[in-house]
Amino acid sequence: MSWQKEVDELRRRQGLAREMGGPEKVARQRAQGKLTVRERIVILADGGSVREIGSIAGKATYKHGELESFSPSNLLVGRARIDGRPVVFSADDFTVRGGAADGAVWDKLAYAEQMANEYRLPLIRLVDGTGGGGSVKQLDTPDGRTYVPAVPGFHFAVDNLSKVPIVGLALGPTAGLGAGRVVMSHYSVMVRGMSQMFVAGPPVVAALGEKVDKEQLGGSHMHGANGVVDDVVDSEEEAYARARKFLSYLPSSVYELPPRVEPSDHTTRTDEALIAAIPRESRRSYKVRPILESVLDRGSFFEIGAGWGRSVVTGLARLDGWPVAILANDPMHMGGGIGADAAQKLVRLVDLAETFRLPLVHFVDNPGFVVGERSERAATLRHGARAIAAVYQSNIPCCAIILRRCYGLAGAAHMNQGRLRYRYAWPSGDWGSLPIEGGLEAAYKSELAASADPAATLAEIRARLDAVRSPLRTAEAFLIEEIIDPRETRPLLCEFANLAAPLRSREPSPLRYRP
Repeated sequence: MSWQKEVDELRRRQGLAREMGGPEKVARQRAQGKLTVRERIVILADGGSVREIGSIAGKATYKHGELESFSPSNLLVGRARIDGRPVVFSADDFTVRGGAADGAVWDKLAYAEQMANEYRLPLIRLVDGTGGGGSVKQLDTPDGRTYVPAVPGFHFAVDNLSKVPIVGLALGPTAGLGAGRVVMSHYSVMVRGMSQMFVAGPPVVAALGEKVDKEQLGGSHMHGANGVVDDVVDSEEEAYARARKFLSYLPSSVYELPPRVEPSDHTTRTDEALIAAIPRESRRSYKVRPILESVLDRGSFFEIGAGWGRSVVTGLARLDGWPVAILANDPMHMGGGIGADAAQKLVRLVDLAETFRLPLVHFVDNPGFVVGERSERAATLRHGARAIAAVYQSNIPCCAIILRRCYGLAGAAHMNQGRLRYRYAWPSGDWGSLPIEGGLEAAYKSELAASADPAATLAEIRARLDAVRSPLRTAEAFLIEEIIDPRETRPLLCEFANLAAPLRSREPSPLRYRP
């Protein structure tokens, strides 16, 4: 005798699970321009690599010992491969109970988190639903009852932030725990026009007297600009591509080192345009991204968070094939000054680099903290202090390229100066405690008041001070280690990346990463 009968029954139930919420619900999902959960996993993962776990978990009813009806769990979990590397996934099925947790099997959510934690594998969450308590209709059942809020496996979710790369993709309206699962990640993405995120949805908010639709309450236009998520894309396919790209720079866990790829760009490559990239007029802005593209491995810059904290540019890139974290001031926004949102964005990048042992390259044009009443109301001092602390608490190798300004307390945190100052300055370097342009009249107030020609006196003072602003005079005193021809930047950065690579420790950082 064999067990073929039981295997046939297993296959029948797996077939029922693959029907998801049924033809009508699946058609409704597609009519909204959304893929089904099973289509999503196939697109995300390497072909043929998906291994589902809990394939027949769900809710069943029986009559005379025979299966009468079956509703599959609306959470798929399992393993797959992305670019050849194993990962863990958890994915909501909106066609079953709208992705709400009362349509899931709670243990599956915890299982995915635990597997990523114990097997040291990256985790990708595809979120399309509440993932929380579901509907209050739960109470109106024969065994209905309330419960003290708890999230099974949440301790794994928190611990995973310090152990394995986590990607959160919002692929529909997500509320409560569902939205929390997106945010509890190292990299998060919303799809424009498809994704919304909120603590509670419009019906709950309406009960409090606020009438808004899903997009008004938590659309990507809001959360892509306030830093709730890192990036906003135009399609699901783009979200999956960015998830794969993000993971390519990181190790599978903090117990491994970030992988190098075969170099495809010359380390000695130079760019003649860099000699004129910084305007001689100090008040003129310029675009920093072309500079980054010029000196990093071609096509390797992966920007993160372009829509928020815009006075700083953050992302990942490669130098001679080695992955590095990139931080740059953007003078096109608030002159590159550090406001509250930019400080938070800076902390997020530095903590990511520290957690996964990515060397940091900082392109500096920092006039200091943003000033003014709006800045004070935004608690810039508090967030700025956290950013400084993050830099000084990091132990990763860091190379600073001072492009232009480096002023004040914020400028002083361009790197952890308690460690070796591995840095270069361009001839356009301009630094100090306070820019001359902002402090000249105040510093020489009495002299100007006593002058018969204040304008001429001011011009004379400015010329006198400008003469000592030359970065060459700073270098004479070894207060800046080396001034370089901007065209030499890429070769020197590639040299830094190769020197830093052996210093990366396999020991986990003492940092406990927080979202």
